[in-house]
Amino acid sequence: MVYWNLFLGFFRIGLLGYGGGPTMIPLVHAEAVQKYQWMTDDEFTDVLAMGNALPGPIATKMAGYIGYKVKGYLGAFIAIAAMVIPVLVGMILLLGLIYKLKDSGIVGGMTHGIQPVIGVMMAVMAYDFFKKAWQSWVKSKTLAWTLISIIALVLLNLNPGLLIGIALAYAFTESTYLANKKKRNQQQRDADRGFSA
Repeated sequence: MVYWNLFLGFFRIGLLGYGGGPTMIPLVHAEAVQKYQWMTDDEFTDVLAMGNALPGPIATKMAGYIGYKVKGYLGAFIAIAAMVIPVLVGMILLLGLIYKLKDSGIVGGMTHGIQPVIGVMMAVMAYDFFKKAWQSWVKSKTLAWTLISIIALVLLNLNPGLLIGIALAYAFTESTYLANKKKRNQQQRDADRGFSA
């Protein structure tokens, strides 16, 4: 049953994920977190961050990871195949039709009509991520990284992958420092207890 759910969930994403890549992320969240509860919001955020930091299409990386987490290698294969099949079949069947209609108002109207919906889906997800970061992390750091992101992405037109890599390196460095500091403090307390005994 789990294999079938993996196939159905990612098949729906592949079928409805108009625009590919980043536009599929809210659909992946809806299936993996909300519907099937294969992972928590925090796990999804981590997977999204790592997927963005690695090269290649984000949707298939997430499908592979989630499938592997749920049912190992076969789960990863099923999730990736289910996501790719609708796109592949659609491209093969519709390529000729789309090519004939590329200059018509029908295709342009469809494209313009779906863009606001995708924009709202992305905005809702971005708000949810910001809210979670605001609640779970130091608020000044959340504001600082939000400002850094806006400046880097909007004003400096920095590659998002590079920015994510920088943020991951910072988070790794800070968490390693804090973990080592905590360990040293614990060792010092243990040594003080041993000395006083």
